[in-house]
Amino acid sequence: MGGHLFRGLSFTSLLRVQAMAVDPESYATLRRWLTKPANSKAARAEAAALAAASTPTPAPPVQKLAGGRDLRLDLFRGIALWLIFLDHIPENIVNLFTLRNYGFSDATEIFIFISGYTAAFVYGRAMRERGFIVSGARILRRAWQIYVAHIFLFTIFMAEIAYVAATFSNPLFAEEMNILGFLKQPDVTIFEALLLKFKPVNMDVLPLYIVLLLLFPPVLRVLLWQPAYALAGAALVYVLALHFDINLPAYPNGVWLFNPFAWQILFVFGAWCAVGGAQRLTGLLRSRIVFALAIAYLLFAFGITLTWRFESLQAFVPNWLGEFIYPIDKTNLDVLRFAHFLALAAITVRFVSHDWPGLKSPLLRPAIRCGQHSLEIFCLGVFLAFAGQFIIGEWSGGPLVQTAISVAGILIMIATASLISWYKNIEGRSHQQRTTAPPANLAGGEA
Repeated sequence: MGGHLFRGLSFTSLLRVQAMAVDPESYATLRRWLTKPANSKAARAEAAALAAASTPTPAPPVQKLAGGRDLRLDLFRGIALWLIFLDHIPENIVNLFTLRNYGFSDATEIFIFISGYTAAFVYGRAMRERGFIVSGARILRRAWQIYVAHIFLFTIFMAEIAYVAATFSNPLFAEEMNILGFLKQPDVTIFEALLLKFKPVNMDVLPLYIVLLLLFPPVLRVLLWQPAYALAGAALVYVLALHFDINLPAYPNGVWLFNPFAWQILFVFGAWCAVGGAQRLTGLLRSRIVFALAIAYLLFAFGITLTWRFESLQAFVPNWLGEFIYPIDKTNLDVLRFAHFLALAAITVRFVSHDWPGLKSPLLRPAIRCGQHSLEIFCLGVFLAFAGQFIIGEWSGGPLVQTAISVAGILIMIATASLISWYKNIEGRSHQQRTTAPPANLAGGEA
């Protein structure tokens, strides 16, 4: 505050100004024993100084986080976990009804988007309340937890596959699950697995998530400062990754199945929606034109996927169109896949609102519970998928056996999620006063 405001004030008035600036409530006490200003000119000067001292300094704009628990996130992440489990079982008639058979995208897009949304909601609040260092440490701790879970999953999964291959004298299991290198050079393979370079089949999602979390603290800081800059930066990285074919190396050869430099655009987009982007898109999502375009694109994608199943329909796809859209690359999150997910999301939020009564239905509670414990259920799904593959392959299970295995696996996932919820509820009541930090499942599920 400029010194000219205090010109002409008495010592008593200066004390009043100081008391008002430091603690407005203390001013009432101070006034009882201080004398009034000697003349009206001093009184007017004192009033101007008090007004300036009590005027708050305008705060910088703060991006609004999504408020309250959004059960839609739990619901759709739980459904995505079921779909991932079904897709991981080859020669399974039930996975003919999963999302990947009716469009360009699949459950992986749903999982990564919701993970980005939840991470921004949980750790964005922590970053505002505790600062960059504390929230960044929490994000890195979560990345470490997922890394430990991945290594544990890798160890048990490799033992499961090796035991089945040796016991039933069927080396095809080891070949199909990409562990022949481990059986030949276990020391080198384990070291490469610790570096996240070696990954058996169906174990590519968690390494992607780990890398995204490791890079998330500075991204979240920019999101809370200028969300548009963060989203533009993610788009730039995506374009550069596609143009220069940037990816992380895998062992023993090739690159990562999910390129983190490409898939980060979906993760950051989910985080952008959590820090206010969803509110900005409200008007656009209510537009009938956008709704019509989304429907048209989904029908187009469905028509293209039909040509993958029925060769007779391929004649209806012009050569110029095939050259334009193919290949629809999953590794680098092809633009067509991203657009397909956006179309699905636009239609979904139009019909499933935040307060949709169906979210409280007992029929949807199993999927919601699975979504609330995504890490545990995902790891369990990997084990169950290989067990299902082994049973179908070893005993030539027909459609009934395949259906029974699929249903049994989902029921086991539901039972496990319910058990975890029951245990956490008991533990939460026992230690309710232990911490006041926001839980990781405020926005929906774990971050």
